[in-house]
Amino acid sequence: MTRIDDTFARLKAEGKKAFVAYVMAGDPDYDTSVEIVKALPGAGVDIIELGMPFTDPMADGETIQLAGQRALEGGQTLDKTLQIARELRKGDDKTPIVMMGYYNPIYSRGVDTFLAQAKEAGIDGLIIVDLPPEEDDELCIPAQKAGLNFIRLATPTTDGKRLPKVLQNTSGFVYYVSITGITGAAEADAAQVAPEVARIKAATDLPVIVGFGIKTPAAAQSIAGIADGCVVGSAIVAQIAAGKPVAEIADFVAGLAAGAHRA
Repeated sequence: MTRIDDTFARLKAEGKKAFVAYVMAGDPDYDTSVEIVKALPGAGVDIIELGMPFTDPMADGETIQLAGQRALEGGQTLDKTLQIARELRKGDDKTPIVMMGYYNPIYSRGVDTFLAQAKEAGIDGLIIVDLPPEEDDELCIPAQKAGLNFIRLATPTTDGKRLPKVLQNTSGFVYYVSITGITGAAEADAAQVAPEVARIKAATDLPVIVGFGIKTPAAAQSIAGIADGCVVGSAIVAQIAAGKPVAEIADFVAGLAAGAHRA
């Protein structure tokens, strides 16, 4: 059982849906990023997605692309991203941390070295959006062996033939992308998402969490209501980009979390 498994078991026992928050590591700067991450559990966040800044993102919309650029220009590195996790772990041994991003920084570090460092830093899972199931031997299988969940994305274009392949080595939860496109580009529609979530849940016992296009507490509530929880990223990152104080960012996140938990 990982922290992710424990969290979903606890939420199920409480009759609650999960709220997952994404932030870009090192945005707007390292010290503020540490403060924001430390504030998330108190704001009601059940799982933290920690973005790994990368120069050539493919699935990210403008808001998250710019966050990655700010972080990189501020000197954020993979080592500093792992250090943010360590800073959280000094006072919080329960909230799961999932690193989300692209394979290149991990490949450059070396898979075995990265996995050992991630485990030591208190990372619980990985979402690597540019590694398809055909490349599972590259990182997915080694990550599972190291005790990390490898979380896969399913999308509106993941048809019945493809879905079993996507689910084959997935663990922790399934991340359903609610829209066809990039992050922050459109609003998720619960009526359209519901049958897709049901289709995935019929094929796996894993929790299904919906992300992309969720910007308000009402949207968080409606989407979490038809899944096992929801993810909000761009809307939170936009608050950071606007230069809001950490307390205001935490209040914004708390509203979203409350929406998801009302579902």
